[in-house]
Amino acid sequence: MKIELSQELMGQIEAHCEATYPNEGAGFILGRVEGETVTISTLMPLDNKWEADEQYHRFVLDTQDFLKAEMAAAKQGVDLVGVFHSHPDHPSRPSEFDRDHALPNFAYLITSVQQGKAATTQAWRLTEERDKFSEDVLSIS
Repeated sequence: MKIELSQELMGQIEAHCEATYPNEGAGFILGRVEGETVTISTLMPLDNKWEADEQYHRFVLDTQDFLKAEMAAAKQGVDLVGVFHSHPDHPSRPSEFDRDHALPNFAYLITSVQQGKAATTQAWRLTEERDKFSEDVLSIS
């Protein structure tokens, strides 16, 4: 799959991930899926509700977060298409925890934040077998 987003939206992801450092930051991605392309139109940054002493390597999105995202997407005439989150001082590759909690057909944008500064962002998708992620093409314009 190809994930398309504007430089402005990429900047919003980086800013949220930097602001939550040294903890993980996360949010929902809203947009459209057309064929093999996901076009991101809106981001919904969220507060990390995981236990405070575990937020440096975990985040949680609860059912109320999902409901709000689905309602916002419907109001905008788009879909809930994925999640973005940060990996503080770790690579922008999915962890086993990420895989265990991933949803099929969602885009996952992971930003590595190194010492408070966004470094790299990669796009991922859980395989049909749910045993690993495959990397999507990330296109920023």
